[in-house]
Amino acid sequence: MVHQYKLNGYNIVLDTCSGSIHSVDDLAYDVISMIRENTQGDIIDAMLKKYDDVTAEDVQECIDDVVALRRAGKLWTPDTYEGLAFDFKARNTVIKALCLHVAHTCNLNCSYCFASQGKYQGERALMSFEVGKRAIDFLIENSGTRRNLEVDFFGGEPLMNWDVVKQVVEYAREQEKIHNKNFRFTLTTNGMLIDDEVIEYSNKEMHNVVLSLDGRKEVHDHLRVDYAGKGSYDTIVPKFQEFVKKRGDKNYYMRGTFTHNNVDFTKDLFHMADLGFTELSMEPVVCDPADPYALTEEDKPILFEQYEILAKEMLQRKRDGKPITFYHYMLDLEHGPCIYKRISGCGSGTEYMAVTPWGELYPCHQFVGDEKYSMGDIWKGVTNHEVQNEFKCCNAYAREGCNDCWAKLYCSGGCAANAYHATGSITGIYEYGCDLFKKRIECAIMMKVAEAEEGL
Repeated sequence: MVHQYKLNGYNIVLDTCSGSIHSVDDLAYDVISMIRENTQGDIIDAMLKKYDDVTAEDVQECIDDVVALRRAGKLWTPDTYEGLAFDFKARNTVIKALCLHVAHTCNLNCSYCFASQGKYQGERALMSFEVGKRAIDFLIENSGTRRNLEVDFFGGEPLMNWDVVKQVVEYAREQEKIHNKNFRFTLTTNGMLIDDEVIEYSNKEMHNVVLSLDGRKEVHDHLRVDYAGKGSYDTIVPKFQEFVKKRGDKNYYMRGTFTHNNVDFTKDLFHMADLGFTELSMEPVVCDPADPYALTEEDKPILFEQYEILAKEMLQRKRDGKPITFYHYMLDLEHGPCIYKRISGCGSGTEYMAVTPWGELYPCHQFVGDEKYSMGDIWKGVTNHEVQNEFKCCNAYAREGCNDCWAKLYCSGGCAANAYHATGSITGIYEYGCDLFKKRIECAIMMKVAEAEEGL
């Protein structure tokens, strides 16, 4: 499978199964597009009609080069991975990460919140230290020989249960030495309760922090409001700036959500950069299509253009020595994920699970509250093996609609939760999200081509 596209002056050819990427001239681009369905004579005739400055010898040489690339396994490489995908059901998985829902409550009342303002369609609750402690034990017990483990503190708003967060971290640090484990913690927060103590502790203990900011004040305050209807921008931005200033070289992300209200989301990203933030993420809202802020088909070409604007601006900022990072454009073409990871994806329901304040297990945070996907609890372990087996087989080859998609080894079949909420099946296709993902990958690859050619 080969994917060809033109972007920012580059002719890019991607070979799906080998991962080879070629930046070619116009002649080679056209030859590649024709060579599977036409004779060499027909290709030469067509190219001589199209280009005034090439000879038959030039075209034949180009054809020979393309044939050589195919023989070298760098174009139209056979797909030999499907058999691997369905061996996954039999594999012995270990759990390597938990998302601890330390607070099923929130001090903001964001309209688009998938978690129903932190309640997850249930009652407000805070996780006790006893549950958090048991979650750490459960992770250690089910991690096998794996040493590096991850714990995300999530909500709702986890800072509303900050003492328990710290107690859980301290307990995990004690257990590291006993069990030869290494914990990496992530905190996701809306920022309202950040103070000097939170900053100091997080910068010491949290491997990563995710700070929620939608961008420009008018955009952010339109949906991210408190229960009195007041926007949160003025409260959180100075706190975030202080947080990041003191964080040094440790990981963080400013994470925003764009909706139908701000399809010009690059302005929000550049606004964040102007505030001093360089590690950025912006996610498309996923909601009921009837919601007033839902993305529409009419929005899609605008969003495509926005992704291109972002890629070009990021290249320019890198040339100027003022680079910014965009989460969805992070792509390692040489040392990226192994083929098993490319097929299996995020590991939800197998390697990664969410834990409610009561200790109940779900495949990930986006399934919490849906009893069909309750997997067990941190005391008895996984008891709903039917669901776990369903997630073991949820991969890039489990979706019929992915069979002929050039991007399947980049998205691993896409987000199971988004597919489920869009189609009712975790192996369905959330087509809108797929289209945006493919555009992001095209932009990310173009940036890699530009950086290589310009020596950036």
